[in-house]
Formats: sequence, structure tokens, C-alpha cells
Amino acid sequence: MQVIQQKLGTGPAQLTGFLHTPDQNTGKTHYPAIIIVPGGGYTHIPVGQAEALAMAFAGHGYQAFYLEYTLLSDQQPLGLAPVLDLARAMQLIRQQATSWHIDPEQVTPVGFSVGGHIVALYNDYWQTKLPALLQTTAAELKPHNVILSYPVINPTAGYPTDATTLAKWTNNVSEMAAEAQVNSQNRPTFIWVTADDPLVPATNALAYANALAQQQLPYELHVFAHGPHGLALANAQTAWKADANQPHAAHWLTLALEWLQSQA
Repeated sequence: MQVIQQKLGTGPAQLTGFLHTPDQNTGKTHYPAIIIVPGGGYTHIPVGQAEALAMAFAGHGYQAFYLEYTLLSDQQPLGLAPVLDLARAMQLIRQQATSWHIDPEQVTPVGFSVGGHIVALYNDYWQTKLPALLQTTAAELKPHNVILSYPVINPTAGYPTDATTLAKWTNNVSEMAAEAQVNSQNRPTFIWVTADDPLVPATNALAYANALAQQQLPYELHVFAHGPHGLALANAQTAWKADANQPHAAHWLTLALEWLQSQA
């Protein structure tokens, strides 16, 4: 497996990838791709967790990447800077699709916590706002579908909890309210969350699913009864405390892989 690292633009963003080489035994020459967009409260990137998540998808035949995006320490207010980082990552993957053995029509961003916020906003803006900001075409930015894991959706819906932090995030709250920006161009969306998430209320995920339903757009929603925030793989590998090893919630990965296969 080849490991690559690429800077994105002139800012701090970076894309790391774990790439399969073509399999001469099966004749497989191109692979679907996923981009892990990790959480971290917009203050840090949990690189170890992001790598574990990417490798989990790589083990199932994906060209797997994780994105290190612009943080509050880089820019305030943060605004859509991380969303633009994801757009640049999507551009790069499309541009390198041949050399990286990627099917350019099978690229899926997978967001966790505030990474889910980034991916949800990307799903809203890939055709409406981002092409003009990056001087590119919507076709180059179009995701095949998206996955949201215990996502922040609206920064006034329970996380962050204080106005000072919110002001560091944005001076335009409506722009960052992902459920309010859902439109007819949003791509199929897989969402999973735990009902008793103590940090980011599950109402965030439910609001986004409801917005998709109102637009009659395809989505799949899984609400697991219990699990702390930041479950990642929800197994012993990524458990940051004993209660983060949740065998039932860990089924999310199998469900997501089955859903991705159904979308292929």
C-alpha cells in the first residue's frame, strides 16, 4: 500500500492517503475513494483516530484519505474555510484519479462530529456556492454521496455551548446551519448517531435528516440507543474510554459499507 501526503492550496490543509495498487490477480484497476473528515471541535485533528478510520475503509477496498483542515488557531472567524479545504481535496482526487487508481465517480466524504458539519455543509454547497469560490465547475466538486457520523449540523443546536466560541466559528450563523441550506442538489446521505450523545445532541442529525426528507432526497438514518460522543469505529481500537467500546453501535461501519455498495 502506498502512502501519500499532499498540501492543499497555500493554507495549512493537508490530505493523507492510503492507496492500493492494481490487483493483477483480479484485474481490478480502479477503486472507490473515501475522504475521512475527522472531528476535534475545530481546535485540533485527532490524527491517530483519522488514520484508524481511513485504514478501516482501506481494508474494504477503498482508496482511503483523511483531511487535516483549517482550524480556529489558523483563522477566526473560521467560516467556510474547512469546507473549502474539503473541496480542494475533492479537486485533487479527481485530478489524480488515474495515477491514484480511483474511480472519479465514486468519491465519498465521511465526516465525524465537526467533520460531519464540514461534510454536511459541503453537501449543501458543492453546486451552489463552492464552484465560484474556487473558480471551478460543480462537476469537479460533486460527491457521489456523503456519510455523517454524530455530526454537528447547526452551531446553535447544542454545540458549541457558548456565544464566545460561536463567534470564533462564524459571523454568519445562517451560513453554518447545514439543515437550513439543504437543497435539491444534495447527494444521497447516510447518517448515524447515538440517541444519548452528551456533547452534540442527536437533534442535529435528526434536523438534517428531516431537511433531506422535506426535499424528498435519498437518505438513511441510524440512531443507536447508547454511546458517548466521538465513537469513531466504536470498538476497542478507537475507544478513548471503556464506554466508547460499543459493539452494537460498531455495526455502523458494516451498514455504511452495505449502503455504499447499494449506491455504486
